[in-house]
Amino acid sequence: MVTRKSGRKNLFIIDGYAILYRSHFALIRNPLITSYGLHTSALFGFSNHILKLLRDENPDYIACAFDSKEKTFRHKRYPAYKANRPEMPAELQDQLPHLWELLEAMNIPVLKKPGVEADDIIV
Repeated sequence: MVTRKSGRKNLFIIDGYAILYRSHFALIRNPLITSYGLHTSALFGFSNHILKLLRDENPDYIACAFDSKEKTFRHKRYPAYKANRPEMPAELQDQLPHLWELLEAMNIPVLKKPGVEADDIIV
């Protein structure tokens, strides 16, 4: 646990998709799959990451920032921005509705804005 200066509050804003992708690919060789075929590796890793952060850091405030689907100002300045990035894997996309439910159940606000990436929200 981190020692804080007296009276100071701390805020953690997490890049949600970064943690979700990391969790997904960490377990890609041995994925967690429910009896009805839903991949849950990313949800498992994501929730463990958040729980560890809450336990170790005990933040006063926490939120998760996510990229929007819309193009950003970077695409206007550089049309090839993220042009070679593959689409989100289907098994990861299928977990998104459950991710939103998980964050709501954990009372963690979701920060999203059209045309804005999570990095821009965090800065």
